[in-house]
Amino acid sequence: MSLHHTGRGRLGLAIGALGASAILLAGCSGGGGGTSSDGAASGEPIIVGTTDKITSIDPAGSYDNGSFAVMNQVYPFLLNSKYGTSDVTPDIAESAEFTTPTEYTVKLKSGLKFANGHDLTSSDVKFSFDRQVKIADPNGPSSLLGNLDSVAAPDDTTVVFTLKNGNDQVWPQILSSPAAPIVDEEVFSADAVTPDADIVAGNAFAGQYVIDSYKVNELISYKPYADYQGNLGAAENAGVTAKYYADSSNLKLDVSTGAIDTAFRSLSATDIADLATNKDVKVVDGPGGEIRYIVFNFNTMPFGASTAEADPAKSLAVRQAAADLVDRAAIAKDVYKDTYSPLYSYVPQGLTGANTSLEGLYGDGNGGPDLDKAKAALAAAGVTTPVVLNLQYNGDHYGPSSADEYAAIKTQLETGGLFTVNLAQTEWVTYSKDRTTDAYPEYQLGWFPDYSDADNYLSPFFAKDNFLVNHYDNAEVQQLITEQATQTDAAAREATIGKIQDLVAADLSTLPLLQGKQVAIVGADVQGAVLDGSFKFRYAPLHK
Repeated sequence: MSLHHTGRGRLGLAIGALGASAILLAGCSGGGGGTSSDGAASGEPIIVGTTDKITSIDPAGSYDNGSFAVMNQVYPFLLNSKYGTSDVTPDIAESAEFTTPTEYTVKLKSGLKFANGHDLTSSDVKFSFDRQVKIADPNGPSSLLGNLDSVAAPDDTTVVFTLKNGNDQVWPQILSSPAAPIVDEEVFSADAVTPDADIVAGNAFAGQYVIDSYKVNELISYKPYADYQGNLGAAENAGVTAKYYADSSNLKLDVSTGAIDTAFRSLSATDIADLATNKDVKVVDGPGGEIRYIVFNFNTMPFGASTAEADPAKSLAVRQAAADLVDRAAIAKDVYKDTYSPLYSYVPQGLTGANTSLEGLYGDGNGGPDLDKAKAALAAAGVTTPVVLNLQYNGDHYGPSSADEYAAIKTQLETGGLFTVNLAQTEWVTYSKDRTTDAYPEYQLGWFPDYSDADNYLSPFFAKDNFLVNHYDNAEVQQLITEQATQTDAAAREATIGKIQDLVAADLSTLPLLQGKQVAIVGADVQGAVLDGSFKFRYAPLHK
């Protein structure tokens, strides 16, 4: 997940863009535990480990897995998904419904409070959404709110969202997304991202946990929040320590020896296969909406709009030739041991509306590479070879196999001498910022969905000013994105989603490569871990 400056967001409407999104482990309660009146749960403490990185724990300042994993523990949401389901229901809300096609009315539970003692009212809710829109941080999720026109708080427990386009099919899911944590207006800035230290010092939390101590990207200590009134229930452990690893090999070692109880994001396919033979741990997997892809910057890629040799036809030919040369099946098998599968379109298989538009258009027409077709695409556009591709990737955010993945891609693209690929790697905290400033002509991203709907693979990517910040602009695509999000006829909506994929496949804004599943490793005595379609990692149901 991530974001862009003021422009067009979800539904092709005014707002910023987002970033590489959040597919996360969600726990499933297995019984036991419980919380006493002072907030101390009766279960044992849990230690979790990850190689993810935190950008910011201010919901307006980040849109990535590592940051959202923290937010899911400590902030309340109006709507949320109970463990084991992707369906959203009221969380700190008492009720939530469309009262007109363009008005969505939420009634809050009474007596809500933040951990610092401040009242949590409709004013805080309005503040939370208004600041997302106003700040529109380049690394934030404000484009998810592209259909939001205004927020009203007529009384302390009533919130009315007025939408620009009526019948928004995914608005309830948006209220459980990274754009929707409810924050304390007495602690957070209305017009700037609030520093993590200020948030922690202000104890501005009202989720299942509060943060007891915080060392960014090193160690976070959580303790249960006794006054949480949401629908997820009390924590089944006495607290959680989250440990951040720079190296996945150390993460694997610690979970295999019992030094930590749970490992999620990201172990290599080889490590997962090895751990599956270890009787002291369990491998938990589930349906995955994760996709991996290459982004083309339409301004700075070869023959891009801001280059000295700008030529849209040649630029398209370069993208087409790259699509003709990649061998997804080889990457899935050789690098990821088939924990990923080839992806031939923009919406992953398993979601309504997904197709395989790229499979027939590029390569051999059956998913494999075709050198002759790549040569023909470049020759028809008058492109002199070899074309230099400066391809950036990240080695710490998307797992230790990224280096092998991009080494394989380099080899594939250089087949036949059509391309010379210069690979470069950057640490995630820098990478997530630099990619939004035209620093990378072609670059790696992964997407972890915010909600289980095809729209989440369309609106963030292909709006005019999208979270990719790659200068892709197709007015027909933007209009169709608006249409699909508001179509109440299921068959018509599915057809529109397919047409969007076909149009983008012809433009090649991005080059989809792989679709993955969710995987976590837990100790043999750890219960309550289930990976589901909510794409959220909740610590509270984990227990021993």
